[in-house]
Amino acid sequence: MDDAASLKPAVVHWLMSAESVEPALKPEEKDGHGFDHESTGYLLCPVDYDWYDAGHRAAIHDCHPEFLVTAYSWPTFLYQNGEFDPDNPTDGLFKGKLLVKAFKQIFTSPTSALKMDDKPPSRKHQRRDEWSTRTHVASLIGMKSVCPCAIAYVAVQLRFALSSCGAWRIVDGEFSYEDFYNNIVDFFEDTETPDDRDFIRELLLWWNR
Repeated sequence: MDDAASLKPAVVHWLMSAESVEPALKPEEKDGHGFDHESTGYLLCPVDYDWYDAGHRAAIHDCHPEFLVTAYSWPTFLYQNGEFDPDNPTDGLFKGKLLVKAFKQIFTSPTSALKMDDKPPSRKHQRRDEWSTRTHVASLIGMKSVCPCAIAYVAVQLRFALSSCGAWRIVDGEFSYEDFYNNIVDFFEDTETPDDRDFIRELLLWWNR
């Protein structure tokens, strides 16, 4: 089973288990997901917009030119606890719980994704069988530690799983998955200042501890 197919029902299960979701999300189909649903819409909403503002929600849904959803604004699910601080926009970025769960689902095992709390996907403390069930995935891409490309790949898969799009496509409306992937990798790799490099170093340590 490919990653998109396995992640779709898993994400629905995580959301339905974590909170009261109305109307209920259906794991076997994506109609009514994405920006057509309160829970998935909130997670997909760019942090530049306020999902709880009815005007913003309507504008996003209607593809208003001032509220376009593109790959150049981070979606809420990338942030720890979904909290974005405009005065410190990198605080909690790439520490979203759903992002970490999706990483575990794809690269370690579905069991490890179900068991996690807010901890990053450490290999050190996992049972050997949890890692070995999907070790071929990591081996296939030569991944010995969590790297920017892996985080970007998982973010792309998670974004697609949350959307209402029933079939994979590179561009979904105004949103380009290719640009999204590249923007994430660039965020990690195109550091210009010592502070930027320190931040990225600490973030990758968080993922790999």
